[in-house]
Amino acid sequence: MDVIFSKSDQLWNMAMAYAPKLLLAIVTLIIGLWIIKIITKGIAKLMDKNELDATLKPFIVSMLSILLKVMLFIAVVGMIGVQMTSFIAILGAAGLAVGMALSGTLQNFAGGVMILIFKPFKVGDLLEAQGYLGVVKEIQLFNTILLSLDNKTIIIPNGGLSTGSMINYSTQPTRRVDMTFGIGYSDDIDKAKGILEGLLENHPKVLKDPAHFIAVSELADSSVNFTVRAWVNAADYWDVFFFMQETVKKEFDKNEVGIPFPQRDIHVYNH
Repeated sequence: MDVIFSKSDQLWNMAMAYAPKLLLAIVTLIIGLWIIKIITKGIAKLMDKNELDATLKPFIVSMLSILLKVMLFIAVVGMIGVQMTSFIAILGAAGLAVGMALSGTLQNFAGGVMILIFKPFKVGDLLEAQGYLGVVKEIQLFNTILLSLDNKTIIIPNGGLSTGSMINYSTQPTRRVDMTFGIGYSDDIDKAKGILEGLLENHPKVLKDPAHFIAVSELADSSVNFTVRAWVNAADYWDVFFFMQETVKKEFDKNEVGIPFPQRDIHVYNH
């Protein structure tokens, strides 16, 4: 019984010795997380006020939040009484193991840093990469968020994005609209070309310089094909493209210019 009471006394004394430290560490952790939240929000507002590049904002805020939380965690562990030298050694060994297990995640982190350094795209750009097309909404530590043209959220890891091919449609102020229109072999080429020329000349969003281009590009199996190229401001690309698809059909019909379509003749022989 004396041994049991002795063990109980030891546990009680240990609990009484560590309870204040543990309570203080918990309070410090809660208050520290609250202060970190306030600091990161304040930094975000300050960057908004100074009109910092929207590409850098989420990255910097995330990095600052992680760094402050790591420092807080180390301080709390020290308050409990854990020897920092031993803790750092354990943390280093655990970090190595976790780093090997999360090599892909670290690659994504490195990719995010490379994207921010070399800036192949920024928030708001129309980007085609990794088989997806969308507007860059946010560049995070490990992923880049795109918003597709039909309003879907696309999450692409930064590792593959930083090393793969991409098309940025927003870097140049103008774009060329490439189109192909076909007419029948019995139709008047000059009339069809005049219709296409008039549509481009009179469209307010088609640029005069560089000049548009219209030419017969192919004598296909069932049609004479025109290649039509027009330069527009990047934001007007789809407006001009869809306008031409609809209006060319209407104008060809109005002027009795045929647009060929696949047909099959069936001959029946009676024996």
